[in-house]
Amino acid sequence: MMSIEKDIDYKEHWNKVYSNCEMKQLGWYEEIPEPSLSLIDKCDLNKSAIILDVGSGTTTLIKKLLEDGYSNIIATDLSDVALSKAIEALEPEKEKLINWVVDDITNPNHLNKIGTVDLWHDRTVLHFLTQENQQQGYLSTLKKLVKVGGYVIIAVFSLKGAKKCSGLDVVNYDHIKLSQFLGNEFELLEYLPYLYIQPSGGERPYIYTLFNRKIL
Repeated sequence: MMSIEKDIDYKEHWNKVYSNCEMKQLGWYEEIPEPSLSLIDKCDLNKSAIILDVGSGTTTLIKKLLEDGYSNIIATDLSDVALSKAIEALEPEKEKLINWVVDDITNPNHLNKIGTVDLWHDRTVLHFLTQENQQQGYLSTLKKLVKVGGYVIIAVFSLKGAKKCSGLDVVNYDHIKLSQFLGNEFELLEYLPYLYIQPSGGERPYIYTLFNRKIL
């Protein structure tokens, strides 16, 4: 796929976004990440399960997972500014419970060392990957990290969703397209069309999906 974004420094881009905007004003901010929490509940994970939050940014999901008793959470993002703000938003004794990893999910250095995870959660990263090499890098990382029997939650702009976000082009998906992307190692357990309302009042149609990595 051709894209004018191929020479963009994505780390610099997202650091500027998070530097210039308050957390609650971001176009993807959620006071309570209900769709993600609902799908995580359906995984019926042990509280000690390893959860990887991809593109974690300043999400409120981390705080909610801690409140729910999960004790093995890894938050990763390309933006060190975003993760620094996320750390500041948590009480010191809570932020120390999280493994914070600044890395590029499409070509990771540090994530290769964390071992396998029980759950991969991604809200809004995949749809920003417009290049084939980015998408394949993401998929390669996912397959390396998600254990057999583990779960994958991916939420992206739906086919009816926005075509650009934060000044960047996006790739739109439905549950079928996501299933094809992950391949036959992963079984689609559930999908959920979801209309997200931005802090500005704008509407953003999403598709949320839950997959299980099959025991082949």
